[in-house]
Amino acid sequence: MNVGLMGFGKTGKAVATILLQSEETKLQWVVRRSHTLEHRSVPEFLGISSKEPGLIYSSEEYSAAELIKRLPVDVIIDFSSQDGIDYYGHDAADQGVAIVSAISSYDPDKIEFLDQLAQRTRLLWSPNITIGINFLIIAAKILKKIAPYTDIEIIEEHFKAKPELSGTARKIADALSLPEKDIKVVRAGGIIGVHEILFGFPYQTVRLRHESISREAFGNGVLFAAQHLIEKPKGLYTMEDLLMPYFHVDTTVC
Repeated sequence: MNVGLMGFGKTGKAVATILLQSEETKLQWVVRRSHTLEHRSVPEFLGISSKEPGLIYSSEEYSAAELIKRLPVDVIIDFSSQDGIDYYGHDAADQGVAIVSAISSYDPDKIEFLDQLAQRTRLLWSPNITIGINFLIIAAKILKKIAPYTDIEIIEEHFKAKPELSGTARKIADALSLPEKDIKVVRAGGIIGVHEILFGFPYQTVRLRHESISREAFGNGVLFAAQHLIEKPKGLYTMEDLLMPYFHVDTTVC
Protein backbone atom coordinates (compact mmCIF):
# COMPACT_ATOMS: atom_id res chain seq x y z
CA MET A 1 0.00 0.00 0.00
CA ASN A 2 1.54 3.31 -1.10
CA VAL A 3 1.13 6.07 1.47
CA GLY A 4 1.49 9.86 1.54
CA LEU A 5 1.84 11.62 4.91
CA MET A 6 0.72 15.14 5.75
CA GLY A 7 2.57 16.69 8.69
CA PHE A 8 5.98 15.96 10.19
CA GLY A 9 5.81 17.24 13.75
CA LYS A 10 6.45 15.00 16.76
CA THR A 11 3.46 12.78 16.02
CA GLY A 12 4.08 12.81 12.27
CA LYS A 13 7.64 11.59 12.81
CA ALA A 14 6.42 8.80 15.09
CA VAL A 15 3.81 7.75 12.52
CA ALA A 16 6.41 7.84 9.72
CA THR A 17 8.59 5.51 11.80
CA ILE A 18 5.81 2.93 12.02
CA LEU A 19 4.98 3.24 8.32
CA LEU A 20 8.62 2.68 7.35
CA GLN A 21 8.91 -0.33 9.63
CA SER A 22 5.72 -1.94 8.34
CA GLU A 23 5.89 -4.46 5.51
CA GLU A 24 2.32 -3.47 4.56
CA THR A 25 3.09 0.13 3.59
CA LYS A 26 5.46 2.10 1.39
CA LEU A 27 5.98 5.74 2.36
CA GLN A 28 6.03 7.67 -0.92
CA TRP A 29 6.26 11.22 0.39
CA VAL A 30 5.75 13.61 3.29
CA VAL A 31 4.33 17.12 2.89
CA ARG A 32 4.77 19.94 5.40
CA ARG A 33 4.21 23.70 5.20
CA SER A 34 7.78 24.60 6.14
CA HIS A 35 10.68 24.51 3.67
CA THR A 36 12.87 23.13 6.46
CA LEU A 37 14.01 19.56 5.67
CA GLU A 38 12.79 19.96 2.09
CA HIS A 39 13.97 17.03 -0.07
CA ARG A 40 15.44 15.22 2.92
CA SER A 41 14.97 11.46 3.03
CA VAL A 42 12.62 10.49 5.87
CA PRO A 43 14.33 7.10 6.44
CA GLU A 44 17.71 8.82 6.62
CA PHE A 45 16.42 11.59 8.90
CA LEU A 46 14.85 9.06 11.28
CA GLY A 47 17.81 6.70 11.09
CA ILE A 48 15.77 3.83 9.64
CA SER A 49 17.16 1.48 7.03
CA SER A 50 14.68 1.58 4.14
CA LYS A 51 14.63 1.69 0.33
CA GLU A 52 11.37 3.63 0.30
CA PRO A 53 11.42 7.09 -1.38
CA GLY A 54 9.93 8.98 1.57
CA LEU A 55 11.17 12.42 0.56
CA ILE A 56 9.92 15.56 2.31
CA TYR A 57 8.29 18.28 0.20
CA SER A 58 6.83 21.66 1.09
CA SER A 59 3.22 22.32 0.20
CA GLU A 60 4.36 25.26 -1.96
CA GLU A 61 6.60 23.17 -4.21
CA TYR A 62 4.03 20.81 -5.68
CA SER A 63 0.26 20.60 -5.68
CA ALA A 64 -1.23 17.40 -4.32
CA ALA A 65 -2.29 16.48 -7.85
CA GLU A 66 1.32 16.78 -9.07
CA LEU A 67 2.65 14.69 -6.19
CA ILE A 68 0.03 11.97 -6.66
CA LYS A 69 0.92 11.84 -10.38
CA ARG A 70 4.69 11.71 -9.72
CA LEU A 71 4.50 9.34 -6.75
CA PRO A 72 1.08 7.60 -6.70
CA VAL A 73 -0.49 6.72 -3.35
CA ASP A 74 -3.42 4.58 -2.24
CA VAL A 75 -4.05 6.57 0.92
CA ILE A 76 -3.14 9.95 2.40
CA ILE A 77 -2.66 10.11 6.16
CA ASP A 78 -3.13 13.54 7.73
CA PHE A 79 -1.45 14.65 10.95
CA SER A 80 -0.99 18.27 9.88
CA SER A 81 -3.70 20.81 10.78
CA GLN A 82 -7.34 21.33 9.99
CA ASP A 83 -6.30 23.35 6.91
CA GLY A 84 -4.30 20.46 5.46
CA ILE A 85 -7.45 19.02 3.86
CA ASP A 86 -7.64 22.13 1.65
CA TYR A 87 -4.29 21.21 0.09
CA TYR A 88 -5.04 17.63 -0.91
CA GLY A 89 -8.79 16.98 -0.46
CA HIS A 90 -10.13 17.58 -3.96
CA ASP A 91 -7.13 16.01 -5.70
CA ALA A 92 -7.28 12.89 -3.53
CA ALA A 93 -11.00 12.48 -4.17
CA ASP A 94 -10.53 13.02 -7.92
CA GLN A 95 -7.95 10.21 -8.02
CA GLY A 96 -9.89 7.88 -5.72
CA VAL A 97 -7.21 8.08 -3.05
CA ALA A 98 -8.44 7.10 0.43
CA ILE A 99 -8.02 9.62 3.26
CA VAL A 100 -7.22 8.93 6.91
CA SER A 101 -7.49 12.12 8.96
CA ALA A 102 -6.30 12.16 12.56
CA ILE A 103 -6.88 15.90 13.05
CA SER A 104 -8.17 16.52 16.58
CA SER A 105 -10.89 18.98 15.55
CA TYR A 106 -12.37 20.68 12.49
CA ASP A 107 -14.47 23.82 12.15
CA PRO A 108 -18.03 23.22 10.90
CA ASP A 109 -17.19 24.27 7.32
CA LYS A 110 -14.32 21.78 7.23
CA ILE A 111 -16.59 18.99 8.51
CA GLU A 112 -19.01 19.82 5.68
CA PHE A 113 -16.06 19.56 3.27
CA LEU A 114 -15.21 16.11 4.67
CA ASP A 115 -18.80 15.03 4.03
CA GLN A 116 -18.53 16.21 0.43
CA LEU A 117 -15.22 14.41 -0.13
CA ALA A 118 -16.64 11.21 1.37
CA GLN A 119 -19.17 11.08 -1.47
CA ARG A 120 -16.23 10.68 -3.88
CA THR A 121 -13.75 8.54 -1.94
CA ARG A 122 -13.24 6.58 1.28
CA LEU A 123 -12.53 8.92 4.18
CA LEU A 124 -11.94 8.17 7.85
CA TRP A 125 -11.77 10.90 10.48
CA SER A 126 -10.75 10.07 14.03
CA PRO A 127 -9.63 12.76 16.55
CA ASN A 128 -7.68 10.00 18.33
CA ILE A 129 -6.74 7.18 16.01
CA THR A 130 -5.18 4.84 18.57
CA ILE A 131 -6.83 1.43 18.66
CA GLY A 132 -6.92 1.49 22.46
CA ILE A 133 -8.87 4.72 22.89
CA ASN A 134 -11.48 3.72 20.32
CA PHE A 135 -11.86 0.31 21.95
CA LEU A 136 -12.34 2.16 25.27
CA ILE A 137 -15.11 4.33 23.81
CA ILE A 138 -17.01 1.35 22.40
CA ALA A 139 -16.65 -0.56 25.68
CA ALA A 140 -17.87 2.48 27.63
CA LYS A 141 -20.96 2.85 25.42
CA ILE A 142 -21.78 -0.82 25.92
CA LEU A 143 -21.38 -0.56 29.70
CA LYS A 144 -23.55 2.56 29.85
CA LYS A 145 -26.26 0.73 27.91
CA ILE A 146 -26.05 -2.20 30.33
CA ALA A 147 -26.12 0.03 33.42
CA PRO A 148 -27.55 3.48 32.58
CA TYR A 149 -28.01 4.28 36.29
CA THR A 150 -24.27 4.49 37.05
CA ASP A 151 -22.40 7.68 37.88
CA ILE A 152 -19.91 8.41 35.09
CA GLU A 153 -16.84 10.62 35.33
CA ILE A 154 -14.32 11.44 32.58
CA ILE A 155 -10.77 12.38 33.50
CA GLU A 156 -8.15 13.49 30.96
CA GLU A 157 -4.45 14.13 31.66
CA HIS A 158 -1.90 15.80 29.38
CA PHE A 159 1.42 17.65 29.46
CA LYS A 160 1.48 20.89 31.40
CA ALA A 161 1.67 23.20 28.36
CA LYS A 162 -1.48 21.83 26.68
CA PRO A 163 -3.98 24.69 27.04
CA GLU A 164 -7.20 23.30 25.60
CA LEU A 165 -9.45 20.39 26.48
CA SER A 166 -8.39 17.36 24.46
CA GLY A 167 -10.40 16.46 21.37
CA THR A 168 -10.45 12.87 22.58
CA ALA A 169 -12.07 13.85 25.87
CA ARG A 170 -14.71 15.78 23.93
CA LYS A 171 -15.33 12.74 21.76
CA ILE A 172 -15.74 10.52 24.83
CA ALA A 173 -18.18 12.98 26.42
CA ASP A 174 -20.19 13.19 23.20
CA ALA A 175 -20.27 9.39 22.85
CA LEU A 176 -21.65 9.07 26.40
CA SER A 177 -23.98 12.12 26.14
CA LEU A 178 -22.18 13.91 28.97
CA PRO A 179 -21.52 17.68 29.18
CA GLU A 180 -17.97 18.78 28.35
CA LYS A 181 -17.94 21.09 31.37
CA ASP A 182 -17.93 18.08 33.67
CA ILE A 183 -14.70 16.61 32.28
CA LYS A 184 -11.95 16.57 34.92
CA VAL A 185 -8.69 17.99 33.56
CA VAL A 186 -5.14 17.35 34.81
CA ARG A 187 -2.08 19.16 33.40
CA ALA A 188 1.29 17.99 34.69
CA GLY A 189 4.82 17.39 33.45
CA GLY A 190 5.22 15.65 30.10
CA ILE A 191 2.19 13.34 30.15
CA ILE A 192 1.52 12.33 26.54
CA GLY A 193 -2.13 11.50 27.11
CA VAL A 194 -4.28 9.66 29.64
CA HIS A 195 -8.06 9.24 29.39
CA GLU A 196 -10.11 7.47 32.03
CA ILE A 197 -13.82 6.77 32.32
CA LEU A 198 -15.03 5.92 35.81
CA PHE A 199 -18.33 4.09 36.28
CA GLY A 200 -19.60 4.37 39.85
CA PHE A 201 -21.99 1.52 40.70
CA PRO A 202 -23.65 1.33 44.14
CA TYR A 203 -21.36 -1.51 45.27
CA GLN A 204 -18.52 -1.56 42.75
CA THR A 205 -16.44 0.69 40.54
CA VAL A 206 -15.32 0.10 36.98
CA ARG A 207 -12.46 2.14 35.50
CA LEU A 208 -11.70 2.13 31.78
CA ARG A 209 -8.30 3.74 31.28
CA HIS A 210 -6.12 4.38 28.25
CA GLU A 211 -2.58 5.75 28.41
CA SER A 212 -0.43 6.69 25.44
CA ILE A 213 3.09 5.58 26.32
CA SER A 214 4.59 6.96 23.11
CA ARG A 215 3.33 8.65 19.96
CA GLU A 216 4.05 5.50 17.95
CA ALA A 217 0.64 4.32 19.21
CA PHE A 218 -0.89 6.64 16.63
CA GLY A 219 1.11 4.86 13.94
CA ASN A 220 -0.33 1.49 14.94
CA GLY A 221 -3.83 2.97 14.71
CA VAL A 222 -3.06 4.46 11.30
CA LEU A 223 -1.94 1.08 9.96
CA PHE A 224 -5.16 -0.55 11.18
CA ALA A 225 -7.28 2.25 9.72
CA ALA A 226 -5.57 2.30 6.33
CA GLN A 227 -5.63 -1.48 5.92
CA HIS A 228 -9.35 -1.69 6.68
CA LEU A 229 -10.45 1.53 4.95
CA ILE A 230 -8.92 0.55 1.63
CA GLU A 231 -11.46 -2.29 1.36
CA LYS A 232 -14.50 -0.10 2.02
CA PRO A 233 -16.85 1.60 -0.45
CA LYS A 234 -16.98 5.39 -0.67
CA GLY A 235 -18.18 7.07 2.50
CA LEU A 236 -17.27 8.74 5.79
CA TYR A 237 -16.02 6.36 8.48
CA THR A 238 -14.86 6.41 12.09
CA MET A 239 -12.53 4.04 13.90
CA GLU A 240 -15.63 2.66 15.64
CA ASP A 241 -17.00 1.61 12.25
CA LEU A 242 -13.86 -0.43 11.63
CA LEU A 243 -13.64 -1.89 15.13
CA MET A 244 -17.27 -2.87 15.72
CA PRO A 245 -17.14 -6.09 13.64
CA TYR A 246 -14.50 -7.37 16.08
CA PHE A 247 -17.01 -7.10 18.95
CA HIS A 248 -19.07 -9.91 17.45
CA VAL A 249 -17.14 -12.55 19.35
CA ASP A 250 -18.16 -16.17 19.65
CA THR A 251 -18.19 -16.74 23.40
CA THR A 252 -19.09 -20.40 23.13
CA VAL A 253 -16.79 -22.48 25.32
CA CYS A 254 -14.92 -25.07 23.22
